[in-house]
Amino acid sequence: MDEKDRLTTLTSALDDWQTDVLQPALTRTPERKKEFRTGSCVDVNRLYTPLDLADHDYLEALGFPGSYPYTRGVRPTMYRSRLWTMREYAGYGTAEETNRRFHFLIEQGQTGLSIAFDLPTQLGYDADDPMAVGEVGKVGVAIDSLADMEALLRGIPLDRVSVSMTINATAAILLAMYVVVAKRSGVAPEHLAGTIQNDILKEYIARGTYIFPPGPSMRLVTDAVAYCARYLPRWNAISVSGYHIREAGSTAVQEVAFTLADGIAYMESAIAAGLDVDRIGSQLSFFFNAHNDFLEEVAKFRAARRLWAAIMRRRFQAQDPRSWMMRFHAQTSGVSLTAQQAENNLVRIALQAIAAVLGGVQSLHTNSRDEALGLPTEDAVRLALRTQQIIAYESGVANTIDPLGGSYFLETLTDRIEREASAYIEKIDAMGGMLRAIETGFVQRDIQEAAYREQRAIEERQRIVVGVNEFTAAEPVRIPVFAVDPRLEEEQRAKLARLRRHRDTNRVERVLYRLEEAARAHENLLPILIEVVEAYATIGEICTVLRRVFGEYRESVAL
Repeated sequence: MDEKDRLTTLTSALDDWQTDVLQPALTRTPERKKEFRTGSCVDVNRLYTPLDLADHDYLEALGFPGSYPYTRGVRPTMYRSRLWTMREYAGYGTAEETNRRFHFLIEQGQTGLSIAFDLPTQLGYDADDPMAVGEVGKVGVAIDSLADMEALLRGIPLDRVSVSMTINATAAILLAMYVVVAKRSGVAPEHLAGTIQNDILKEYIARGTYIFPPGPSMRLVTDAVAYCARYLPRWNAISVSGYHIREAGSTAVQEVAFTLADGIAYMESAIAAGLDVDRIGSQLSFFFNAHNDFLEEVAKFRAARRLWAAIMRRRFQAQDPRSWMMRFHAQTSGVSLTAQQAENNLVRIALQAIAAVLGGVQSLHTNSRDEALGLPTEDAVRLALRTQQIIAYESGVANTIDPLGGSYFLETLTDRIEREASAYIEKIDAMGGMLRAIETGFVQRDIQEAAYREQRAIEERQRIVVGVNEFTAAEPVRIPVFAVDPRLEEEQRAKLARLRRHRDTNRVERVLYRLEEAARAHENLLPILIEVVEAYATIGEICTVLRRVFGEYRESVAL
């Protein structure tokens, strides 16, 4: 039987099933609701069959793992050879406190570090700045100078542990500190493996921890990319982040589209600066959200990987297959966690983590059950890590590659997400690119509208959130909540005062002057930033110089 006859027979059989089996069943037991949709409001059909994939070309749409278009994964053997890197996002208080948490996590089997920085560090303020009052060490570790970075990484084998730093506006400064600490530990730059987020565009879109206007900010990003391409071959110079776009309320389709549009903007900026497309393409990574709609999330990761491969190969004419591969980190959804019946978060986190693994993740962070209430306790973060380990070693999902591949529904949904994300990217191109789309407020408005629709759906109980708008219980929170000792802020300020008393002030002034000259002269700032941090200039002092040259960005309201 040829393909045409096979599909004709299947169509006839489907019609018979609908008449003889389905309709009587619906008469006896109507469906629960009129419409079924994914979390991103994509309509879900009652049943999917080969008819939904009649035009599918296996090699073009799926192919094989480790080969273009990478739908089925970026490695030929995926987890059969090597599991994903298991990370737990960590950082609070002083560098010494966070260092203790790092060692605890490594002892528990964590295979990579992921550093959270406090808001003053992210925004370029020292702990003793009036703008930092009440925020020092609260949502991450406080890093004022190289001395803090040295304490943070003490005893960590930097040549054997991959380190990810979630930092953006001040990313170049923190990267400089990391390089100096590694050098003083005897680890050559070419042996360093890790990632610096360095994704400033999503700060303008969704998060807000920017300092400088977009132009100078993009220069700092590109400077870091160029430095990594030359000196840190195993380092991911940018982790293009859709995670925060999704946390701000976007749909899965918007998360893919806006993240990849950001990636396109970074590629264009680097190429305009004279960098080789294949050199920078292979050092670009991505960071996605793992949300609640299980199958949609699996499809999202596969669609993003296939779409990026096509963008790099066709749009940017990359020749090296490593440039076509989308390598990505995922984090389970923080915004999906609830303070009500917080134990339920364990189930949400496990499902989200499995979705990321089935979607082909290279690195994964699982949130802790108590993060809707505060920073995670040691018990909670250990259980979050154990969740990954149980998935890896007990569930069996890592035993074969892309185990859901070929599902009629999953492949149809993967195609749908790819099409709709491509349409968004074409619209952004027509507007003049991602920078222009951000400046006009287009991206922010679209995310705000999606977030509003989702909130309305929850309030009107069209979307059920267990323990919040259905299956509620009037019970007090019983989970222990972690609190940062307020004395740690005073301790950090005291350390900073001691540093200023004992360092070479004249040397600091000289290197800061050279930094200002370099910033005005448009040369790559990473080499001079390395000199500046080696002199123990503080992050606040460095950013004061850069603010003087670049100015500060003030957001315009998107209406």
